[in-house]
Amino acid sequence: MIECIFTIDYELSGNGEGSLKELVYDPMERLLGTFRKWKKRFVVFVELAELEMIEAKKADPDIDLIRNQIRNLHKEGFELGLHIHPQWYNARYENGRWLLDYSEYNICTLPRNRIVQIVDRSIAYLRGILGISDFTPLSFRAGNWLFQPTRTPASVLAERGIKVDSSVFKGGLRYQHNLDYRRALTNGHFWRFTDHADIPDPDGALLELPIHTQMVPFWKMLAPRRVNLQHIGFGGTESRVKKIYRLMDFLRFWHPLKLDFSCMTINELERMLDKVARDDEEDPNSFRPIIAIGHTKELVDFETIGSFLSYLGGKGIAVSTIEEVYHRCNC
Repeated sequence: MIECIFTIDYELSGNGEGSLKELVYDPMERLLGTFRKWKKRFVVFVELAELEMIEAKKADPDIDLIRNQIRNLHKEGFELGLHIHPQWYNARYENGRWLLDYSEYNICTLPRNRIVQIVDRSIAYLRGILGISDFTPLSFRAGNWLFQPTRTPASVLAERGIKVDSSVFKGGLRYQHNLDYRRALTNGHFWRFTDHADIPDPDGALLELPIHTQMVPFWKMLAPRRVNLQHIGFGGTESRVKKIYRLMDFLRFWHPLKLDFSCMTINELERMLDKVARDDEEDPNSFRPIIAIGHTKELVDFETIGSFLSYLGGKGIAVSTIEEVYHRCNC
């Protein structure tokens, strides 16, 4: 049995550039229109550190539009998840530009008390937006998918009532930040974990619903809609060290292609789900929650998203939320 869960990271570009209206609010309104037409729901991973700091520094006049949109999403039944890029909390806003604190780029490498501060602050800000003093998101996604080392942040999240992580993408590798999800390649479609997000532990407090990937040859990662030369380390204004790390990431034959509905063509999306459907035909008794990812800042082709929803309907594949599949993941 297959169920597809659309998740969207609700955020600006990584360096803080761009307007909330153009990169967050407007794309979300168009995405809502598409999903309302099909009477489906998705999960919104709200980047709360970024939004709180933008509001505190009065850096964007449209922050109230964003707050209202988040409230309306919740009222309309769209699930809200916790998403944090911790480098925002010590950020400075000078001369119209953000100077982020990259020493806090990976929440997992911070001391426990700092992780507690960041998680509690983010949840409190979301509760303030919603006007619900006891609201707790069901799920979490780490900024830049960095959820290693796992044990301390996982325990902090579990203590606060969060039950699901969706940061892992099987086969993922980032040398600069010591991210390595290659061990997860042999895992199923979901698992519980304690010390390592990519290693199953039946007694773990958190459930992992990984972003769906397919391992592909490196040249399939070079599609114009998905990446350009700057992104893989051969150009742009990044530091030399960062370019070297990106090159190291790229220099391997097989790469994980994420099920990304904001970057992929309809043919790519259908081919990836066709593979899942073939597996399901061979083993129809297994539950296959498939996590698709998108980013508001990258949403441009809404026709493709509509076509993909039509394809899923034609295949009899349900579109669900994390909350709807959580209790069916009996592991």
